[in-house]
Amino acid sequence: MIFLALMAAALACGADQQLTPDMQTAANHISADSLRGNLSFLSSDLLEGRATPSRGLDLAAEYIAAQFRRAGLEPAGDDGYFQTATLIEREQNPNGFELDITAAGKTVKVAPADVSILTDKTISLENVPILATDQAIPPGQADGKVIVWTGRGRRPDIPGAAMVLFAAQSLRPVVFDPEADMRNPPNRIVSPEALQLLQNEKDARAAIHVEPGAGHPVEVRNVAGLLRGSDPALRDTYVMLTAHYDHLGMRATGEDRIYNGANDDGSGTVSVIEIAGALAALHPHPARSILFVTFFGEELGLVGSRYYGRHPLEPLAKTIADLNLEQLGRTDDSDGPQVGTASVTGFDFSGLTRVLVESGKLTGVKVYKSEKNSDPYFARSDNQALADLGVPAHTLGVAFEFPDYHGVGDEWPKIDYENMAKVDRMVAVGLLRLASGEAPPQWNEANPAARKYAEAARKLK
Repeated sequence: MIFLALMAAALACGADQQLTPDMQTAANHISADSLRGNLSFLSSDLLEGRATPSRGLDLAAEYIAAQFRRAGLEPAGDDGYFQTATLIEREQNPNGFELDITAAGKTVKVAPADVSILTDKTISLENVPILATDQAIPPGQADGKVIVWTGRGRRPDIPGAAMVLFAAQSLRPVVFDPEADMRNPPNRIVSPEALQLLQNEKDARAAIHVEPGAGHPVEVRNVAGLLRGSDPALRDTYVMLTAHYDHLGMRATGEDRIYNGANDDGSGTVSVIEIAGALAALHPHPARSILFVTFFGEELGLVGSRYYGRHPLEPLAKTIADLNLEQLGRTDDSDGPQVGTASVTGFDFSGLTRVLVESGKLTGVKVYKSEKNSDPYFARSDNQALADLGVPAHTLGVAFEFPDYHGVGDEWPKIDYENMAKVDRMVAVGLLRLASGEAPPQWNEANPAARKYAEAARKLK
């Protein structure tokens, strides 16, 4: 109740406040044309969907670093602007591979290029029942079967299954952080004909033979730049602005094969670049230091932000907040148009939201709680990795879902650049407030969903 009362008081006084000269200067620096220019490159076909890892991802990292350099940010990585991680990319063994699917009197032989099955031991299965489902499976009903998960979201744990496949639009690289759990690699299938059989036919059965696969190291990079604070007492405390710059890469078939990822999350990435430039233009700089980071591997399960959490570039105990940006460019939300609005995941979890709501009042952006999506989406972006470690961290976005979400149609001409610039001005004002000596946001322990994060924050002290 105290937290809600403070929020209400903040909303009441926000309307009487005005932009300071620094806020106005930063807001004036943000340009729709600049956002359009950066995004038209980062989501171009040349970058081939920025899969983790890929040449396109490396090109994007170099481009982001160049923009940080242009803004005058200090290199904040372990290699200039880069924080380099060595992951393991695992590949299916094509030798002796067999996957035959039989249903309705028809057998389809799935080519090795249309499936990714990773195993540390030889698998040989004959005439095994297949169960395709997008629903939870009662205990025992998966035993000895090949389960094909057709639902959205992360593949659930299905004990007792002989194998679990999930339907995928592309065979993205299967990479693992060797410091993290590698026991449950995802097995994926993209063959359209096989998927149709699996999803539409009952009594389907499979014959599978796969030999152990191999792995090799690959390097991927978070990109980090630092705007050093101007106050001797506060410059060793940090505010983070983050986004993920990877996407889904390319699908196996189709006339348009490239997942350009303009909104998800090219829009967040170019917003980080734009806001960094706006705040770096202020003299003197804000009191606190601001760390701008773009992460790899969000689409693979927050891999880049989890890596950062284990190897922070600045002390987490001195990091007062992280604002993560996702999907700021599209206003055609599936629940209706979102113009002049932005929503925060975990809206009631910490006091960071109050700062954003007040900044929205100053800049004409309605920062609101989506009753449907606020809490469920908290764990679906890179803020989660920082929150788990105790840093007040939320994701801000405009459209939770839109017509081309994770589709090849998510392209830069569909972005509402004027609206994105307006939202970015609000973010810049909020970031400036956090970095200018405002009391650090705290987790709302009155909310049961936030208590574990508050406990993690106490451990940072």
